[in-house]
Amino acid sequence: MDLFEAEEIVPGRKLTARAAAVYVAPFGHFETRAADELVLGFDGIAGDFHAGATRRSGGREPWYPRGTQMRNERQLSIVAPDELAIVAGRMGLAEVKPEWIGANLLIEGIPRLSMLPAGTLLFFRGGVTIKIDAQNGPCRIAGRSIAENAGAADHQAISLLFPKAAKRLRGLVGWVEKPGVIKAGEEISVRVPEQWIYRA
Repeated sequence: MDLFEAEEIVPGRKLTARAAAVYVAPFGHFETRAADELVLGFDGIAGDFHAGATRRSGGREPWYPRGTQMRNERQLSIVAPDELAIVAGRMGLAEVKPEWIGANLLIEGIPRLSMLPAGTLLFFRGGVTIKIDAQNGPCRIAGRSIAENAGAADHQAISLLFPKAAKRLRGLVGWVEKPGVIKAGEEISVRVPEQWIYRA
């Protein structure tokens, strides 16, 4: 009897996409601004708020004391226009811009981008490879930025609403596996790995 015959194994697959826009956060704050290209090293985007081989743990890592130095798997924030439109609709806003929530890459052409599994590889036509670590959990800090930029009458209400409205729609975080330059409009080949559904 095959030890894994009762387990669900989802085959890997390949997709194609496009980097519709790229953004950097050079201001010492997570909000980003549009750019023509991203210059990436193994530490992430040169000069970006989230650059670095390591980072300090926060609320997403309750298993460590806050501020523990750890590997930086959150070098890039990746979002999709269709998912941002859903989030905006749920929040009663005309739009949620990628810059407001600190996105570095706006990717078109991948259905349900936020559901791509860890280990997915993004191969950019110019030579860069990004490896996906996980979904990017929505937080009130990003919600507060949305409230301020959208001119919301009740900042606190919008800040609290964002984590609920954006659950599993906030995009992904990833890190640089192969450095180089990503240009806006660049084609992407996406390799989704085989997924093993662990239920033991």
